[in-house]
Amino acid sequence: MGVRVVAMVVAMVVAMVGLVGADVNEDRVAELVHLQSQSKDGVVRMDDKKFRRFASPDVPRPYALIIFFDAEQLWGQQELRLEEFRREFGLAATAYIRHNQGGSGERKVFFCDVEFREAQGIFRLFDVQTLPHVRHMPPGSGDHQASVDMKANESPRTAEGIAGFVTARTGYECGDIERPPLMSRDRVLVLLGLFLVAAPFVGKKLAAPGSPLRDSRIWMAGALAIYFFSVSGGMHNIIRKMPLFMQDRNDPQKLVFFYHGSGMQLGTEGFVVGFLYTIVGLFLGFITHIAPNVTSKNAQRIIMIFAITISFIAVRKVISLDNWKTGYRIHAFWPSRWM
Repeated sequence: MGVRVVAMVVAMVVAMVGLVGADVNEDRVAELVHLQSQSKDGVVRMDDKKFRRFASPDVPRPYALIIFFDAEQLWGQQELRLEEFRREFGLAATAYIRHNQGGSGERKVFFCDVEFREAQGIFRLFDVQTLPHVRHMPPGSGDHQASVDMKANESPRTAEGIAGFVTARTGYECGDIERPPLMSRDRVLVLLGLFLVAAPFVGKKLAAPGSPLRDSRIWMAGALAIYFFSVSGGMHNIIRKMPLFMQDRNDPQKLVFFYHGSGMQLGTEGFVVGFLYTIVGLFLGFITHIAPNVTSKNAQRIIMIFAITISFIAVRKVISLDNWKTGYRIHAFWPSRWM
């Protein structure tokens, strides 16, 4: 009988603890949802007190936390791009909330940020030494050692990179990232009106004799600029807001100009590849338009050999850079027979 009584008491205590834990979690989730709704981008601002409540190890959490470590006093350092990365983090949070509203992922993942001056204890807890820093705390006990940080060499510092990190760690999709337009609708209408008013006067000036549009050198320079912009990934850099270079995480004194991995492309490597492609394009135009006008056959041969050699070196360099960046190899071969 004594054993049965003890077992019943233990079962009752466990049940009561479970009920208390469930009530605590319901309160915590409701408060997080309220704080999330008060934020303009769905990111909950944490301080030491809030973190102890929402990440307490006393009661296992039914939700995961995605934490952005911030320091507003460092927003002025362009190489860190903290302010821009914080905006990208907010876009990922907004996309997750919108995509999972009413679904299985609702109230399962909460995006938070901690500011250094308001939450130095959290920085010390996770031993955060460098910024930017994003960390995932899985559901469960709340032990900070179980958390995982977002590696810079695995996920780019964009909303898409953060969304991929969240999906990989939690299993929940973030949905499409919706970026705000560069200009509002009213500004677009004003600019359109100004363009329509000025178009006749500008068109008359451009069509007049001696206009820059009648100069072939202007068209040639414009064509080269458009070609270089296209092959260097300039539009990709503008849309993704990619930096020209980034700071080396292992050695803050060094700068990284070429990113090893297919997840991100820095602006410098795009410009280098674009320059190599432009060299090939220039030599192709030189061979087809200038070399045929050379009267000496020997000079034509020398020009052809020189152009082909330089173009071959440039293309080979592009292929080697692609092999280094993606890990995929391109092998040349001679066919055994011509079909």
